[in-house]
Amino acid sequence: MKFYLEQIEQVFSHVKSSEAGLTSAEAEKRLAENGKNKLAEGKKKTMFQRVLEQLSDPMIIILIVAAVISAITEWVEAGAITVPTDTIIIMVVVVINTVLGVVQESKAEAAIEALQEMSAATSKVIRDGKLVSVRSEDLVIGDIIVLEAGDAVPADCRIFECASMKIEEAALTGESVPVGKLIEVLTGDKNGDVPLGDRKNMAYMGSTVVYGRGKAVVVGTGMDTEMGKIADAIAQAEEGQTPLQIKLSQLSKILTYLVLGICVILLAFQVITAYFGAGLSFHVFLESFMVAVSLAVAAIPEGLAAVVTIVLSIGVTNMSKKNAIIRKLTAVETLGCAQIICSDKTGTLTQNKMTVVDHYGDNEALIAKAMALCCDAEIDEAGEVTGEPTEAALVGFAYKLGMPKNDLVANAPRIGEAPFDSGRKMMSTVHQTAEGIVQYTKGAPDVILNLCKYALINDEVVPFTEEVKAAIVADNKRMADQALRVLAVAMRKYDSAPADFAPEALENDLVFIGLTGMIDPARPEVKAAIEECRSAGITPIMITGDHKDTAVAIAMQLGIIENASSAITGAQLDEISDEDFAERVTEFRVYARVQPEHKTRIVNAWRARGMITAMTGDGVNDAPSIKSADIGVGMGITGTDVTKNVADMVLADDNFATIVSAVSEGRRIYDNIRKAIQFLLGSNLSEVLSIFTATILGFTILKPVHLLFINLVTDSIPALALGLERPERDIMQRKPRSSKEGVFAGGMGFDVFYQGALVTILTLAAFFIGEFLETGVLDFFHPVESGEGMTMAFLTMSMCEIFHSFNMRSQRGSVLGMAFGQKSHNWVLYGAMVASLVLTTAIIEIPVLANMFDFTHLDPLAYGVSIGLAFLVIPIVEIIKAIQRAASKKA
Repeated sequence: MKFYLEQIEQVFSHVKSSEAGLTSAEAEKRLAENGKNKLAEGKKKTMFQRVLEQLSDPMIIILIVAAVISAITEWVEAGAITVPTDTIIIMVVVVINTVLGVVQESKAEAAIEALQEMSAATSKVIRDGKLVSVRSEDLVIGDIIVLEAGDAVPADCRIFECASMKIEEAALTGESVPVGKLIEVLTGDKNGDVPLGDRKNMAYMGSTVVYGRGKAVVVGTGMDTEMGKIADAIAQAEEGQTPLQIKLSQLSKILTYLVLGICVILLAFQVITAYFGAGLSFHVFLESFMVAVSLAVAAIPEGLAAVVTIVLSIGVTNMSKKNAIIRKLTAVETLGCAQIICSDKTGTLTQNKMTVVDHYGDNEALIAKAMALCCDAEIDEAGEVTGEPTEAALVGFAYKLGMPKNDLVANAPRIGEAPFDSGRKMMSTVHQTAEGIVQYTKGAPDVILNLCKYALINDEVVPFTEEVKAAIVADNKRMADQALRVLAVAMRKYDSAPADFAPEALENDLVFIGLTGMIDPARPEVKAAIEECRSAGITPIMITGDHKDTAVAIAMQLGIIENASSAITGAQLDEISDEDFAERVTEFRVYARVQPEHKTRIVNAWRARGMITAMTGDGVNDAPSIKSADIGVGMGITGTDVTKNVADMVLADDNFATIVSAVSEGRRIYDNIRKAIQFLLGSNLSEVLSIFTATILGFTILKPVHLLFINLVTDSIPALALGLERPERDIMQRKPRSSKEGVFAGGMGFDVFYQGALVTILTLAAFFIGEFLETGVLDFFHPVESGEGMTMAFLTMSMCEIFHSFNMRSQRGSVLGMAFGQKSHNWVLYGAMVASLVLTTAIIEIPVLANMFDFTHLDPLAYGVSIGLAFLVIPIVEIIKAIQRAASKKA
């Protein structure tokens, strides 16, 4: 039943109750049948499940298999169970990666818990004909609840008694002004329904009474409430992978197939060679397996997962310093490629604080004084105003003009009143002043004007002629056209206190004073932020539960739209099919009077077009769409707990402009991660090619433990340093990259290949030179096992990676230009070079470590040759970059 469309008698009949409420026995019976008035709890993942998720990554699986095979091979060769060094290193990598991943807790569970906390703890209920206080979770359908200012609404209710009651529903509907409630039955639109924000005879769970009082009958509890629908939508909303997750997942698959394919080919080659040569034995088979393990270790960038996670973590720290709190590491880069930002209006684009921004009348001070006295909002000594938002705006208006309400009240105490009534649309207060008795009446302009007999113009009371009225009406229209909420104020003086304070006795023969126009104003920094978003190729979308005129006015002021043709209401959206909306979604930039399901539909329509979509908001109504978006942005100050827990990023200062810096940081991080990936893959390719070539030629150039050291030290440390590169100057003038852009886009695949091949050539050259220095023989086709050759190859490859990391500061830019030009230095990279050189030298020269790695001592000549070969990677890559830049200019 749509209770808001039914007479209260039919509602009582449907829920089998009355104004006298339920008996305790009947309430207990219904509670047992229907369950408690609480939201369903989300499913929790166990720690074991979280660990399994981390270990299911293809790269991690290959590492574990490599570690097991390495251990078995070592045991067979040693004839006893030992723990090989390379196995320990591999498992340490696996453990670190798993721990970093498991720290991310489930957000759905926290979101449901936050929704539960928003429910009122206790409620005033009529049971057995008496007013009692019961736990809100024990409410049942048919209960009669009493609502007063300050009460949280504990369930969905149909109102049947109302005394000037206003309810704050911003968290549920997005409307900034509290809704005045009534008891009359509503009339549905042509679809036979009424939008959530317009159901004035209903009160919903999660909203708050801010003014007046009333009684209502409970018609929905627990998951059957509007908030319950939101909780269910949160649970059902699917969380997709971010672009970075997708790219790394693709990379993992590519590497998995590559490693398995190459290992099988190499193993088959060695087995066949052994079979037709000296003969195949179990020992030979294990040695072949060990070579395959070496290749697997060489092909997998063990540090990639850790490097990406740490770079993202550093980015998170930087963003937190700028008031953007990241709740999900991989979401950092997603905002960097966002193409659409769907933003809630209230509290996000605006201040969520009604403010007087315009007025009509000669005496502004008197207008402010009259408005402040004729309201119930209060102000403390610090200037903090409490009360219904519209009245709070009026008190704030007077305070800004140097008239704190406390001082006004002291000089003009209230001696009588005619309270606000939704039927009259006005209120009147009578005050004792030094000059005598004065009455102030404020309310809707059309009502106030009809009660005026005079007007105050140039501090003189003049007759309220049609000409005077026309001027007031014109200015009222001017402010209304700007989507301002307009109130009128008038006064009446008495020689002595009136004997009757009834509205009909007070509200006539009034003297018109003036008008005030108020609005929830836009945040001052938002317009510039939206302009910068546009320059970055990002389209801002406003989504709000507020009225269309107000939404259009704010949107035009901020530059989101140029005219009202780009705005649409939720009711109009309901008339558009999903298929048509998918085609027409680009026509609209402002959505007004929307309900929660509309927001999710809008986000999904943009995502269906392949657009990376961000959703910002603060109310409970934003939560499902925030979770459905590629990245959800919650508000830290005004945001509800449920929204913050569902969001991927929370703005600590509720500042839309913070998103701009987050976008810049996200783009910088993604750029740097691509540099790290290119660097690591090029390094690993050089290892694969070196192992493959050495195996074909019949010698061992590097062992698995050597490759792991290179991957985790001389590769990972510089890769981390690359992740700290500062953003390029044009980073916020670029269009967002496509989410379909592959990992190797922009020529990165070619760069990885030639750079990997170059390091391979230099490494092989170092081995053969070492072999010659040790044996005095140089034979490329029949090389021998050489300790010095292996050590020189290791040193050359390690330092090649260090020097090559400087090349990676820019994919096409000159490293010399960056080092000696205007761009700042990356001192962390310099430190990484020194640290890697020290560690590499240590395992070669310190006897204990050298024995663990099977290295031999290098004399100064061998050491110098190795370093010299490694340094060649810089000038060679510089030459190729110059050729690429020249070719790009011609193209």
